[in-house]
Amino acid sequence: MGKKMLYTVWGAAYVLCAGLGFIPEPTGFGKAVLVLLSLLFFLPGGWLLYGSAKSGDRTDAKRIRNLSLIWLSVTLVLLVGNLLSAMAPEWVGNVLHVLLVLLSSPMICSRYWVLVLFGWACLLMVSLSLLRKK
Repeated sequence: MGKKMLYTVWGAAYVLCAGLGFIPEPTGFGKAVLVLLSLLFFLPGGWLLYGSAKSGDRTDAKRIRNLSLIWLSVTLVLLVGNLLSAMAPEWVGNVLHVLLVLLSSPMICSRYWVLVLFGWACLLMVSLSLLRKK
């Protein structure tokens, strides 16, 4: 599978997770499917990093490093904003929650936030490791 196709699949998985993140309180099999989809989200990124390590091309490792840093930073800001919005009007909390679902979609889709945070952190650390090698 080519790089362009992997990035397309990764983007489609992101959009799918964003859409499914709006499902309120899934249970049973539906919840298991959402968790599985959010974990499968990381396969194209891992595959791209593997290809980057194998070929020695650092562009994909740089791109994934930047994506990971941006995603983790935006998620941190939105989580803190959501916590601080407890004293704000209800619409502020609603807007921040919608932004969190859209921008941190695999995390909200899975409902187990630590798994997705760990996945992004793994992509970040592997990409940093690949970038240190010459």
